[in-house]
Amino acid sequence: MPNLKDLKNRIESVKNTRKITKAMQMVAAAKLRRAQEAAEAGRPYAERMNAVMAGLAASASGSETAPRLLTGTGKDDVHLLVVMTAERGLCGGFNSSIAKLARTHAQKLEAAGKTVKILTVGKKGRDQMRRDFGDKMVGHVDLSEVKRIGYSDAHAIAHDVLMRFQAEEFDVATIFYSRFQSVISQTPTAQQIIPAAYEAAETEETGAGTDYDYEPGEEGILADLLPRGVATQIFTALLENGASEQGARMSAMDNATRNAGDMIDKLTIQFNRSRQAVITNELIEIISGAEAL
Repeated sequence: MPNLKDLKNRIESVKNTRKITKAMQMVAAAKLRRAQEAAEAGRPYAERMNAVMAGLAASASGSETAPRLLTGTGKDDVHLLVVMTAERGLCGGFNSSIAKLARTHAQKLEAAGKTVKILTVGKKGRDQMRRDFGDKMVGHVDLSEVKRIGYSDAHAIAHDVLMRFQAEEFDVATIFYSRFQSVISQTPTAQQIIPAAYEAAETEETGAGTDYDYEPGEEGILADLLPRGVATQIFTALLENGASEQGARMSAMDNATRNAGDMIDKLTIQFNRSRQAVITNELIEIISGAEAL
């Protein structure tokens, strides 16, 4: 049984830990607001971009001169998985859930006889994927020095992916990230970006869409817009990841603060009982000594 000094030291240690987790919770709450606003502000542009690209893709998909980013290489033997996680931990299961989704997807591809290559964005994803797919790693993007995610960061990642596609290093590319829902809910998501897979706009599904004439033509416009579309999808994923990370960290630090408080209460009760036992023993010894005299 620990003595009074050990219990007192442990209580002080847990109190210090609670101060740290509380401070991290407050910092995450402040960052979450900015990250959430950025993610929500980027969604309308991404959705509208998806609608325009879907219309163009539908018109040009049957053409023999359609860009390779739209039609693909004609096969799906080699898959590039772009796993996007955080640079730091202490955010609950945020990083693990993304890595788990990517790991499951990679295992299914290998079971089907496909070749898997992995490009990681964020140290936590790299560390987790390296355990099972160390020989499949083909690159890593370090964003630890980036204070605020910008389009230039997404453009650099997209440029790397596009260069690999032009070099025929893979046939299909899929990004893995976490879509922000709320502070307590983030959804791990897999999204194919090459060949481009755009969902049809709702107006087109209901038959209320508008027909456009494009100049110089769908193929020419797609050749310019498709690389931007890849960068836009990656940028959206980075923004969603940023908001999800702060939301998960805020929730995790809140739980840690509560758990520290519960532990302090239990240790305080144990300390008081131990101190009472010591006082009782001392009184018994004093009374016994007095009676002996």
